[in-house]
Formats: sequence, C-alpha cells, structure tokens
Amino acid sequence: MLFPLYWMLNVSLQPSGSAVETPWLPLDLSFDGYATALRDQGRNLVTSLVVSAGSVVFSLLVATPAAYALAQFRVRGAGVVLFGILISQMIPGIVVANALYRVYSDLGLLNSIPGLILADSTHGIPFAILIMRAYLLSIPAEVIEAARVDGAGQIRAFVAIVVPMSRNALVTAALFTFLFTWSDFLFALTLTTTEEVRPVTLGIYQYIGTYVNDWSSVMATAVLASLPAVVLLVVAQRFVAAGVASGAVK
Repeated sequence: MLFPLYWMLNVSLQPSGSAVETPWLPLDLSFDGYATALRDQGRNLVTSLVVSAGSVVFSLLVATPAAYALAQFRVRGAGVVLFGILISQMIPGIVVANALYRVYSDLGLLNSIPGLILADSTHGIPFAILIMRAYLLSIPAEVIEAARVDGAGQIRAFVAIVVPMSRNALVTAALFTFLFTWSDFLFALTLTTTEEVRPVTLGIYQYIGTYVNDWSSVMATAVLASLPAVVLLVVAQRFVAAGVASGAVK
C-alpha cells in the first residue's frame, strides 16, 4: 500500500521527464519539480489551507453546541434530528454541489473562499455532531450540575467545563473535518471557475493536463499537498485515538 506513496516521492525527486523512465531509486536528485510546484501551485496551497482552517472553525462552532444540546438536554424530536443528520451523510456530493451552484450564483458566492468554506462544512458539521455527541454522552450530568450550583449559567458551564473536557473529541472532529475539506475536489470543481480561488486538488487536476510530460512537478505538487494531512495525523494521533475510543465505549 505504501509503494504508490514511495513512487510519488521518487518521481518528485527526479529530473523532469516521463514517470515511465524513472529509476527505482532517486540517485540523481533534483528539486526542480518542487521549485516549479511552489511557483505554480503555491497560491492554491494557501487557498486550501485557508478554506480548510475556515471549515474547521465554522464546523466546530456549529457542531459543538448542537452536539451538547442533543447529548445533555431533553430535546423533543432529538431522534428525528439525529436520523436526519445520518441521512444527510448519504446524499451524493454531486447533488449538493449542483444545488449550491444555483444558490451561490444568485448570492454571488461563486469563486469565493467563504463559499467554499460553507460548502465543505456540509460534510464537516454532520460528522462533527455525531463524533461530539458520542463523547458528550459520557460526561456525567453531575459535573455540569455542580457548575450550575456554583453560579455558572448554561453558556458558562458549556464553555468553561464541557469544552475543555471534550478536547479529544474536538481534536478528532477538527482533524477529520480538515481532511474532508483538504481532499475535496467536487465542490472545488463545481463552485470555482477562475484561477483566483482554486484549491490545490483542482490545481493538480488541471496541472496534469498542462505538464503531462513533466511528472516530477506533478508529483512534487502531490507531495506538498500531502504534507499538511500527514503532519496533522502524526501530531493529533493520540487525541484521535482517545476521542474515538471514548465515544465507542459509551
């Protein structure tokens, strides 16, 4: 399974040329592909980072209080809401993208970073609610009641007690939301039509058609696009394991 990743790195370190003629080992190292990738795709990488970070923040701001309400309050129709969230995960992305295109066209959100953030949050928010609710169900109600007895209101108890206790679940939801957004191609293809706002996934897609004879630049772009996800997975691994395990036990 790791061989394609090795081959991607190997080709990116080769002089410009066809990937078919690439030797098995990068003996003749060349970083020209990375220089070309940064020059041509640097702006797209920044766009992806901004959109992904914005989607994470927006998704958590919506999903965390929603999950808290569904977990700790006796909300009438909570089962229906959860069922609707599950159903929303099954809707094909192309259906959502086409519907958003019509709305975005009327609202002027096409080719905009806020538009992409809102679109990618349609994946992040439902998933984050499910992850957060599974964890918040494990928080004893007595802890929140103790804060209320000490004079904290619902909002203060949520911000000062529940959110810090939910760190592992928050990191887990944030990480997967980032990965959803970072790897998105469908929304980027449907909702952007100019070069001003172009995530790196769409940049790679169009890059292949332009530099089909220079695979070192293409693979260098792919390596650079993989680094943020790899770094986040390594850094947040223990938080993700704890967050998923706690929800599973509950």
